[in-house]
Amino acid sequence: MVVTTTVSDSDEHVHSTFASRYVRDPLPKFKMPEHSIPKEAAYQIISDELMLDGNPRLNLASFVTTWMEPECDKLMMAAINKNYVDMDEYPVTTELQNRCVNMIAHLFNAPMGDDETAIGVGTVGSSEAIMLAGLAMKRKWQKKRQSEGKPFDKPNIVTGANVQVCWEKFARYFEVELKEVKLKEDYYVMDPAKAVEMVDENTICVAAILGSTLTGEFEDVKLLNDLLTKKNKETGWDTPIHVDAASGGFIAPFLYPNLKWDFRLPLVKSINVSGHKYGLVYAGVGWVVWRSKEELPEELIFHINYLGSDQPTFTLNFSKGSSQIIAQYYQLIRLGFEGYKNIMQNCMANAGALREEIKKMGRFNILSKEDGVPLVAFSLKDSSRFTVFDIAEDLRRFGWIVPAYTMPPDAEHVAVLRVVVREDFSRGLAERLAHDIEKVVKELDGKPSRGTIKAAHVTAAAAEGSGSDKRVKKSVEETQREITSYWKGLVDGRRTGAC
Repeated sequence: MVVTTTVSDSDEHVHSTFASRYVRDPLPKFKMPEHSIPKEAAYQIISDELMLDGNPRLNLASFVTTWMEPECDKLMMAAINKNYVDMDEYPVTTELQNRCVNMIAHLFNAPMGDDETAIGVGTVGSSEAIMLAGLAMKRKWQKKRQSEGKPFDKPNIVTGANVQVCWEKFARYFEVELKEVKLKEDYYVMDPAKAVEMVDENTICVAAILGSTLTGEFEDVKLLNDLLTKKNKETGWDTPIHVDAASGGFIAPFLYPNLKWDFRLPLVKSINVSGHKYGLVYAGVGWVVWRSKEELPEELIFHINYLGSDQPTFTLNFSKGSSQIIAQYYQLIRLGFEGYKNIMQNCMANAGALREEIKKMGRFNILSKEDGVPLVAFSLKDSSRFTVFDIAEDLRRFGWIVPAYTMPPDAEHVAVLRVVVREDFSRGLAERLAHDIEKVVKELDGKPSRGTIKAAHVTAAAAEGSGSDKRVKKSVEETQREITSYWKGLVDGRRTGAC
């Protein structure tokens, strides 16, 4: 007779079922576990934890791209194991980066011929791009001072107080004094006249922001160029301009082609832009381009040959993935000028629709301009009962991540909410968000104010400790000041945004 036996599943298969012992055990947080676990169990455990993250599409705090076409996703996954720095092994990827640099340089009106190679490099974001541009300007300034026999140990850079934190990092890491033009209420960008006043013989450059992180506003680079040209002529200096176009570099050429902010201005020597913002690529790619080869000191470029051939490199890191470079090239040829323009127009239209809905509520002041980066920044007209921080906290119940923050010096007393409108933020989502904001505000109207609750707690505690005939009385203004100080303490020293 025929004897048959049933082969049971392996132990690995049994152990990987949901609610197995791997799910019961606490997850390692400080030390690597002693034993392996099945791949299915590892995947399930991590996947479950990640469910508690916010939804990237509803993260309205970030300028960073959260959606790309499936075809581009495939290209990125196919290149995920390519180390970009190995140019000899992956020459086509290197060529795609060079094409991106050339296209972006032409987009920014670099003074070069149609077939001329641009000077620039891909980075992991605008933070690295700014570091490289700043280093180039610092080194060029030092060489000039040395040749003139003048001190070169106290370089400074002039910016507005609205700059992203990467500028503070550059100044601190590379020992450059950061001279900030303070803001004021109703004027939340750098004043070009005040910036030029702060320029001295040790200024390596003035940094202008094309698309402020705080309000999306473009700074007046043309006026800055004119005022600085005049000062350079009077003093004999040659202080240049760097444009931080992290957010606005992929917006201005398509929506405001006549706006002069780029290499059409003689003093603009370098520009950075984030490919992972309105360049429409997932996080991890930025670009910096120089006006000409003379603006990038040769001694900053390293040459290596241990990967197979002589390879020039000017980066802060070494190894990095190729996927984002390939994705940027995909977007540039897939969309073209027409496609980018259509997307930016759609973003601006959706931002305008959201702005109008928020205006209709009658509860907010709109701080952002209609021109600039497609975002809406707004503050409460009356913060006596609740603050923008309360609204941001309550919006999370609906899945929305909307940042609330205070302005930099000297406008710290202004607290705002900001909604960044990206390609994947539709008109329907804008309407839903406006509805949820209005709902939250009405709910907060119906609750006791935080100040009232806190005052009641203080009074009760005092009565309990000192007898029923004694009370601690605080004015609404004093209580509100305490609450404002508390929230400011949470956000003090922080900048909003991503590079």
